[in-house]
Order: sequence, then C-alpha cells, then structure tokens
Amino acid sequence: METILYPHSSPLFNLKPSSSKVLFFPSNQPKSTSLSLITRPVTSNLKKQPSESAKPFLSLPKSWLSHAHHGLAALALSLALNFCPVLPTNSALASEFDVLNGGPPQESYVVDDAGVLSRVTKSDLKRLLSDLDSRKNFRINFITVRKLTSKADAFEYADQVLERWYPTVEEGSNKGIVVLVTSQKEGAVTGGPAFVQAVGDTILDATVSENLPVLATEEKYNEAVFSSAKRLVAAIDGLPDPGGPSFKDNKRESNFKSREETEEKRGQFTFVVGGLLVIAFVVPMAQYYAYVSKK
Repeated sequence: METILYPHSSPLFNLKPSSSKVLFFPSNQPKSTSLSLITRPVTSNLKKQPSESAKPFLSLPKSWLSHAHHGLAALALSLALNFCPVLPTNSALASEFDVLNGGPPQESYVVDDAGVLSRVTKSDLKRLLSDLDSRKNFRINFITVRKLTSKADAFEYADQVLERWYPTVEEGSNKGIVVLVTSQKEGAVTGGPAFVQAVGDTILDATVSENLPVLATEEKYNEAVFSSAKRLVAAIDGLPDPGGPSFKDNKRESNFKSREETEEKRGQFTFVVGGLLVIAFVVPMAQYYAYVSKK
C-alpha cells in the first residue's frame, strides 16, 4: 500500500508549514507494530531568497555612510584641536590672583610664587631689606611668578599689585615692588613717589634692563633677585652703584613667531586639512565602487 501525494498537498505549492509525511514499505506491511518511518520534511525557500540577495545591496550604503561619518568626525576633531585656543588652567589663574589678594608678606619681603628662590636667598633678602626698612622706612617687596595671564607684561602687573596692596598714596609712597616673571625672562620695578625719587630713574632702568632679564635668561633667579635688591638699597642709601651683569652674547629670543613662520605653518595646516578631506570622502567612495564592481 502506498501513499499518493496529490499536487494540492505538496509543500512546494503550499506555502504553509508542511507536516511530515509517512511512507509504508511493502515489506513491512504485515507487521503493523514494527513500521519503519522515514520523515522527509519539505519546506519552501521561495520567500527567503529575495531577502538574502538584497541584503548586501542594502548594507552597502550603510557601510559607506559609516565610513563617511568616521571621516567627518576625524576632520572635526582635527579642526577643533588646531583652532580652539588653549584656556589657562585654574592653577595659573589662582597663583596670579592669590598674590594680589594675599596682600604684602608680614614676616618677610618675598612672595616666591614661582618657587625658584632658595632658603639662603630668602634669608639674605630678609636681612638686607629689614635693615633698610628700619633705617630709611622704605619697604621693598619681591614677587616671583611663573607666567602672567591677566596682564600683558610685568610692568602692568607690578602696578596692579602696588595699587591693590597699598590703595592710598600715603600707604604706597615709600613702597617698592619688584616682579620677576620666570617664563618670560623679564622683570619690572615700580613704587610710590617717594620710592621712585629715592632710587632714581637711572637705577630703575638699569635694574629692569640688566639685573632681572640677563640673569633670568641664564635661569640664575636667585642672583637676579638679590643683585637687584643690593642695587636698589645702595641707591636709596646714596652709595655707589654696584652695577649689573655684563651683556654677553645672550640675545633674548622673542616668544612671537615671525610673519614667515606664520605663513609656513598656515600652508602646512592647509595641506593637512586637505588631506583629511580626501581621506574622509574620496577613500570611502572608492571602496564602495570597488566593492560594487566586484559584484
């Protein structure tokens, strides 16, 4: 006895899930209890083939857009790093304004915010300046800072310190302020009317142009500060000028770039940006067309 499959019951023409069909072999017909079963499920793949064939073509644009997005992100990051200005850190701002808000030192004559002066130099300054304060009633305060962010140069900052520490003319008339900026290798000397008259313009200019910048350029900060103090004290006492360090071949280098250097850097930056644009757009498109041509 055989089971005949009609066309309307075939799985190839019926898209519904097909059930298993059982075939009975003639040799096993007498034994109804020991039938051999052969199960042959038949399913249709007609609906699955279009989706599989369309899958690569649907994923290609998504892959191309992904490459383009990565390229644009890299370009945006590069532009941000080159054009965004570097903001000053909180430590630099706090250091500079702490000196202003802290007021003049009470137990010494030094505010070594840059941390470049030794204990010996601080002790020698205290002995020299305290003796001047007790004899002549002139007080000179020395300040060292690493860099300036709020003012253009050391002279503006020195004037600001003098006005903040001694708001009135009476308080600041016999006071002097000496500022040394270690990163810019420059210094400034300012003071009230009585201080400026006692020292004299010649010694003030010589201290600013010789003692502070020359020795600071050689990173001899202790010598720069103490030699300036001795020169100012000698001028107030009316003693001969001890002089400043002699200029060697130390030509102070400018921190600003020349016009030629700026133009050269600008050309290099333009080349880098153009290269990033090529990588972001041309390379993904070339990969896409190469992949399509293989198909």
